Amino acid sequence: MPRARAETPDAALTMSAATVAAGPPQSAVSGLLRACHPVPAAAVTLLAAALAAAVGRSLPGAAFTVAAVAAGQLSVGWCNDRVDLRRDLATGRRDKPLVRGAVRPAAVTAAALTALLLCVPLSLAGGWLAGAAHLCGVAAAWAYNLRLKSTAVSWLPYALAFGLLPAFVTLGLPGAPWPPWWLTAAAALLGAGAHFANVLPDIDDDLATGVSGLPHRIGARRSAAVGGLLVLGSAVALVAGPPGRVPPYGWGLLAVTASAVLIGAGRPTGRSRIPFLATMAVAGADVVLLVVRGTDLAGLR
Repeated sequence: MPRARAETPDAALTMSAATVAAGPPQSAVSGLLRACHPVPAAAVTLLAAALAAAVGRSLPGAAFTVAAVAAGQLSVGWCNDRVDLRRDLATGRRDKPLVRGAVRPAAVTAAALTALLLCVPLSLAGGWLAGAAHLCGVAAAWAYNLRLKSTAVSWLPYALAFGLLPAFVTLGLPGAPWPPWWLTAAAALLGAGAHFANVLPDIDDDLATGVSGLPHRIGARRSAAVGGLLVLGSAVALVAGPPGRVPPYGWGLLAVTASAVLIGAGRPTGRSRIPFLATMAVAGADVVLLVVRGTDLAGLR
């Protein structure tokens, strides 16, 4: 009896791709939802909603703002999974809907482009300047997916996209005011920190498939430290930036953030999503602080 031929990596990749293309249609909707990176998409959308409430956007203005951010985040998430499909197949990422065949690549491509097209008029509904700020942030995120994630400036799209989010919200107010410097700095630092935290679990797989952003170049342990310091810097900017005395809950936020940074620095390796989820938790705490200190943004209204 002849011995079966050993399967080559290319053959395995081809077979996996065939499985993806023939994914079960009944699971396409749920697969599509999972492919949009729902947790970070929801977190950023809620951040935009909280900012809109904090600066006093009208209900219609806040609704358009939230819808625009949601559409942009959906487009970025779907673009990311579609662009990474070949690498995810090569590394056996069974947690990815496209790899499991739960949704077809053509459907994800169509969804990403549709969300991107919807994002344009929704963003411009708040005015040309506000719309331009948001669309620049979305363009930076797409540039990360398509090219910049494998460069030494992989952190820049995150910093730019997050840093422009407050501007998108405030520029839609009457008179189109820019946000205060400390709010922009806090958002940009948080975005850059989220990049380092998000990359940590996948560093080895990324390196094996040719992805070499800044976190990959400096290593997991240093990335954990840098990401933690960036998130801490974000909290410092948000607490100490506004005029006046720092309230007790501001010091409490700094203490919690510093503790989270120290814990995360001790666990920089493995596939745990804890560092990224901790960063999102700090972002949530930042938002609560921002809403509580809404009077600091009263001059924008």
